[in-house]
Amino acid sequence: MMNAIILRGIMIPFLGTMSGSACVFFMKKQMSLGLRRALTGFAAGVMVAASIWSLLLPAMEQAEYMGRLAFLPALIGFWLGMLFLLVLDMATPHMHMNSEVAEGPKSSLARTTMLVLAVALHNIPEGMAVGAVYAGWAMGGEGILMTNAIALAVGIAIQNFPEGAIISMPLHAEGVSKKKSFLYGVLSGAVEPAASVITILLSSLIVPVLPYLLSFAAGAMIYVVIEELVPEMSEGEHSNMGTILFALGFGLMMVLDVALG
Repeated sequence: MMNAIILRGIMIPFLGTMSGSACVFFMKKQMSLGLRRALTGFAAGVMVAASIWSLLLPAMEQAEYMGRLAFLPALIGFWLGMLFLLVLDMATPHMHMNSEVAEGPKSSLARTTMLVLAVALHNIPEGMAVGAVYAGWAMGGEGILMTNAIALAVGIAIQNFPEGAIISMPLHAEGVSKKKSFLYGVLSGAVEPAASVITILLSSLIVPVLPYLLSFAAGAMIYVVIEELVPEMSEGEHSNMGTILFALGFGLMMVLDVALG
């Protein structure tokens, strides 16, 4: 029963990506820069709030037995998550949507493939985050309820909807067919349930590792926000809309986590 609940839970964010990718079938024109900034800002706000309320605070609650050093596992895990994404970012060839220059090692991969890899990279920590919270609930972690896991999964699914549209619609605008654009969008989100499962398996090996996994996912998510989302939401002139949607996403995720927790 518990395994079925966890399986359904970790699929929720993926369904958000799939639904957003399906927007390409209703596309009439290329996504405007303003809309892309707004959607990116919203996603960034959700990820920052989730990192705090769903990951870092529970990580410190899990380590309360350490007294004044309860922050230590969260700090260590946070930095490990940041460094993990930094290494992954440097080791994987990828390209951001509004860039003509690929990042990472030199590669002969097609531009479309590298665009999808860029999105897939920042979906990994989201999957890890959901997996870590569900693992915490399954293990009876202090301060982690099933409602916390559901709130995080739903919050990430909500921000995955615009992310799916952000990858599929511009790809079609560049000449890729609607079906292939949809498929690429779906593939970019497929890493999330995979990352969730791997995180759950790792957490089952050693119970005390849970605070580190929670904060590891937080560090990885914050890396994505700073490295990719903030620059994109601030691109060009008059980026106020990205900032406003960041606040909206942050507030929504905070309310979801606190109200459902």
